Amino acid sequence: MPDAPVSLNTPQVSDADVAAIDAMRKLHEALRQEVAKVIIGQNEVIDQLLIAILSRGHALLMGVPGLAKTTMVHALADVMSLQFNRIQFTPDLMPSDITGTDILQETDQPGKRAFVFLKGPVFANIVLADEINRTPPKTQSALLEAMQEHKVTASGKVFNLPRPFFVLATQNPIEQEGTYQLPEAQLDRFMFFIHVHYPSVEEEGQIARATTGAATPALEKLITGEQVLAFQELIQRVPVPDHIYDTAVELVRMTRPADESAPAWVKKWVSWGGGPRAVQYLIRGAKAHAVLNGSYLVRMEDIEAVALPVLTHRILTNFQAQTEGMTSPKIIERLLAELRGNSSAAK
Repeated sequence: MPDAPVSLNTPQVSDADVAAIDAMRKLHEALRQEVAKVIIGQNEVIDQLLIAILSRGHALLMGVPGLAKTTMVHALADVMSLQFNRIQFTPDLMPSDITGTDILQETDQPGKRAFVFLKGPVFANIVLADEINRTPPKTQSALLEAMQEHKVTASGKVFNLPRPFFVLATQNPIEQEGTYQLPEAQLDRFMFFIHVHYPSVEEEGQIARATTGAATPALEKLITGEQVLAFQELIQRVPVPDHIYDTAVELVRMTRPADESAPAWVKKWVSWGGGPRAVQYLIRGAKAHAVLNGSYLVRMEDIEAVALPVLTHRILTNFQAQTEGMTSPKIIERLLAELRGNSSAAK
């Protein structure tokens, strides 16, 4: 979609931020090349993970086993010098297994003992919650609270989580027996819903050759946690033209069947649409996408690039849509096409 002229009221990026955005674009290419040493393909997934991290968001990955999801996240943590922990969710996992627990230890004074809080695996920069739907809601909520508040409360004490803090949760689309699906309100806390697909024929051949021979190469650390925080601040300052804000609001409101702006076919196929958080994540994700691609302000193509992962889990289709093969991604693509058509007609 062609962009409208930038409003004179749009904040201008400073010279220092211009230099920082140029540095981030070059670093983006270097990160891609470094991760490619252990991950073949999946460039779109890696970019979406980077966008989520730089936008202070969390992501939920859907993919069958064996697609190197854990390796991918671990590789990103390595090149970004971030502490990584993996939690395998099981039906018997307790909240304290995630957040931590008090243990009784001897003190310096003979014969005296005291409770000391032993931090759980959630105390890391990047936490992989593997198969989050395998554990009961009580344990799920413990992680989701940490995601929202960036802190853990135990025995009346508050413990702040490391910064930056990012949760990546995975779900297996094949096996649903004995699982506890995340409620929609909890799904909404994830910025992105990312589908991890099978590799192409060429990529799968490269995977077979690369992973069955020599040892996996060590990855170079290209960025520090402090630099990640600085880039997060940079992304917050990226200018957004007024018409981009308006477009993000319009797109989300079109997903709501009760809204007057929703097309008739949305009212036919959709039960619930995105809320205000979807608008916030569209803008934040578009800012990060713009910076990674060396743009000094947000454009319509940045909104389009993040619309699918932001809205997929926020559009709930009804039974009629399911019987007719209409999915959330198809609805998003159609809405974007209508927005492009409306923009062209207006010109």
